[in-house]
Amino acid sequence: MGSFENKVVVVTGAGKGIGRNVAFAYAKEGAKLAVIDRNTEDLEETENLIRQSGGEVFSKIVDLTQPSDIVDAFVKIKSAFGAIDILINNAGLGKSKSPYDLDIDDWDYVLNTNLRGTFVCSREAAKVMKENGGGAIINISSTRALMSEPNTEAYAASKGGILALTHALAISLGPDKIMVNAISPGWIETGDYNELKSADHKQHPAGRVGKPEDISRACLFLTNTENNFITGANFVIDGGMTRKMIYEE
Repeated sequence: MGSFENKVVVVTGAGKGIGRNVAFAYAKEGAKLAVIDRNTEDLEETENLIRQSGGEVFSKIVDLTQPSDIVDAFVKIKSAFGAIDILINNAGLGKSKSPYDLDIDDWDYVLNTNLRGTFVCSREAAKVMKENGGGAIINISSTRALMSEPNTEAYAASKGGILALTHALAISLGPDKIMVNAISPGWIETGDYNELKSADHKQHPAGRVGKPEDISRACLFLTNTENNFITGANFVIDGGMTRKMIYEE
């Protein structure tokens, strides 16, 4: 078993993609998983995969735009496992609309899911972590917090807010031995990796498009108790793209 044996790890947005990969990575290291998602079918598949691998898992359908649902989920997680050691705030979504057409309902839906949801999950997990002597929180932001494509205002704002929330929580929760860091992924392909074009890989200084495993390994590193001197940091994992000057020829 790995260094996370019997640690209780909560992963939001665990139904597919990065979230599912992160949850499975901790399960392989011996952790107990609490997985959260809004999609029943996706979450059931994640839960079954973890159980088939011999892992212990608790799952809960949660709409992160509903704070009361989040609070209830964390009460149930504590009841199931008695503790929470690690929280991975992975759940997120976006709306691609021109700022001229982006209405308040769309804006609120994205911000309430991505940013407010991350805060409420962190607050509820931290309450349990404090009782048990500490823990670690990872907030999944995005390189879109640092740079943008057109028509992504709500998403960019939510991810930028997550970076600010991360360092604020790191300072506030530090005395309770709760480390809080962010990971900002770039292009992480969650579909068929073999369908990518050569140009997709070559444009990255690292020579390839990212994989969910790249984010999972970073989560394992940052939440290892031996790395508890790292807090309030943002780890950009994008194959070097945000450090590359790009000019049209």
